[in-house]
Amino acid sequence: MTDREIIVPNGMEQIVERAGYAPAVRVGTTVFCAGQVGRTRELEVIHDPEAQFLACWENLKTLLDAAGCTFEDVVEMTTYHVQMSVHMSVFREVKNRVFPRGKCAWTAIGVSELAHPGLLAEIKCVAIQRSAARA
Repeated sequence: MTDREIIVPNGMEQIVERAGYAPAVRVGTTVFCAGQVGRTRELEVIHDPEAQFLACWENLKTLLDAAGCTFEDVVEMTTYHVQMSVHMSVFREVKNRVFPRGKCAWTAIGVSELAHPGLLAEIKCVAIQRSAARA
């Protein structure tokens, strides 16, 4: 049996109660992060695309921090995009501002919709906790 640790950062308890899933799960030194979207702690969708994309990254950073990881620990990332051709340039600009370039495998997928109306992107990733791996 594999030991797993459920990771719920402060401020994300409401998503567990409302949607019934773990924001992240650690198995060994590997952290599997559920998709992060651009909404507030009150689970309200942020409507401005640039602000929404920045919130996606901030929510992912909060989740990784709670798992003892950073963006540098991400080894694989999948992003999902509504109206990808319309918003990808802004998404990429925000990503390049906050996330290390060329450090992980990245797949971007266009989708017709996400879990709630108004969401334009979702970021899902896998990280390897380097500090634990070296211990």
